[in-house]
Amino acid sequence: MIERRRRPRVRKATHVAAGLGLILVAGTARIPERSSTVVTVPVVLGLLLLATTHVLLTRELQRREHIERELHDANRELESFSYSVSHDLRAPLRSIDGFSRALVEDVGPALGPDALSHLDRIRAATQRMGQLIDDMIGLARVSRADLKRERVDVSDLVEQIVADLRQQSPARQVDVLIRPGMTATADAPLVRVAFQNLIENAWKFTSRRERATIDIGQSRDEEGVPAFYVGDNGAGFDPEYSDKLFGAFQRLHAATEFPGTGIGLATVQRIVHRHGGHVWAEGEPNQGACFYFTLG
Repeated sequence: MIERRRRPRVRKATHVAAGLGLILVAGTARIPERSSTVVTVPVVLGLLLLATTHVLLTRELQRREHIERELHDANRELESFSYSVSHDLRAPLRSIDGFSRALVEDVGPALGPDALSHLDRIRAATQRMGQLIDDMIGLARVSRADLKRERVDVSDLVEQIVADLRQQSPARQVDVLIRPGMTATADAPLVRVAFQNLIENAWKFTSRRERATIDIGQSRDEEGVPAFYVGDNGAGFDPEYSDKLFGAFQRLHAATEFPGTGIGLATVQRIVHRHGGHVWAEGEPNQGACFYFTLG
């Protein structure tokens, strides 16, 4: 609390010192040349004030760099902890799932319906937890991976993702519009993960539409920076809760409606931020959604 109160005072003192210094130095230009003593005093005072400003600014920059280093180290430690914990949790989950399956296979016929139902619920819960762990590891990997920028054929990458989804769900009829000629200078594997999460979400949330449509293209943000988008005519979302979309484990739809862990959009945001870009969304309930992002 003391540090927070001190910062505005330091900024004000810096601005005041700089302003007075500039005024004193500039004011000497209006004093006649014969008044050399009179000229020297304001010049010296102005230079002293400017030097004080420099010292204050240097200290402020050093303080901020120190805080940024501490924050970066803390984030790296947290990511490493999450990665290790996720790996350690996999083994007991595999044991629970494996022994539950073995129990069903060995003595299943002798168990009553309630017992079999309980075992099924145990297996379903462990499999869901396993998926959560896999997604957490994926999120940690996105943060830890080296960023290597190169030219990426975004249109071709998107076509591959859509082709894989069509192969996984051959019965679905989805109209997918992919704009040709889209390119980016970015980390190819990370950009693929971002588009895959967004397109898979669009594919999932249009599953209840008789005529599903997905539009993938490129536009610009408010400042004219090139932005990519993935839009659909699916379930959409309430814009009042749009700030929760990109949080880990945040879901605006029940798992019984649309399965998922709530990690996908958090992963997209992490990838976009690592590229120095920003991500946002527009949507309305039952009227679809559109997700935009820039890559710095």
